[in-house]
Amino acid sequence: MFSGIIEETGKVKSIAYAAGVTRLKVRAAKVLGGIKIGDSIAVNGVCLTVVELKDDSLSFEIISRTIKNTNLGLLKPAQSVNLERALKVGDRVSGHFVSGHIDCLGLVRRRSLRNGSLELEIAVTSVLMRYCPDKGSVSVNGISLTVAAVRGNVFKVCVIPHTLKNTNLSLVNPSDKLNVEFDLLAKRTVV
Repeated sequence: MFSGIIEETGKVKSIAYAAGVTRLKVRAAKVLGGIKIGDSIAVNGVCLTVVELKDDSLSFEIISRTIKNTNLGLLKPAQSVNLERALKVGDRVSGHFVSGHIDCLGLVRRRSLRNGSLELEIAVTSVLMRYCPDKGSVSVNGISLTVAAVRGNVFKVCVIPHTLKNTNLSLVNPSDKLNVEFDLLAKRTVV
């Protein structure tokens, strides 16, 4: 479990494909603290298992299904990724509960800056919109955000300057694909 509060952005060091598994190596600093092999880290909101630790990096193995259903397969070396360590029992949850199991890829339809904040309009499969109420919680690339508006199969989020500065959303453009995970509690209450 995660909270959707990004601890740092890391940089992709390398991506290698072999025998149906993708190996992703990410340069990091803060999230390395207290981490061991086998721990979970959310990378752009996707829960991955640490399989190797080096002085300044973590490595993960990613199966083809995860590559197909997330934006991890679109990553390139030197690209920025959002990183968050798993919650510990007793931690404060400043965002909302996030499992790291992505519901879909959202397509950025519109991006606009207003008074230093970023507004994103993101289109998703219409059947999933039942989990996306106005003022509900959503995780976008691992970031806990509040839904600002809903229209058809498009939802809007507003990103404050602090979050914009400390995540990879500042690099997002129309037509980009972002990992979307709807609120666990919303998925449990909607029939």
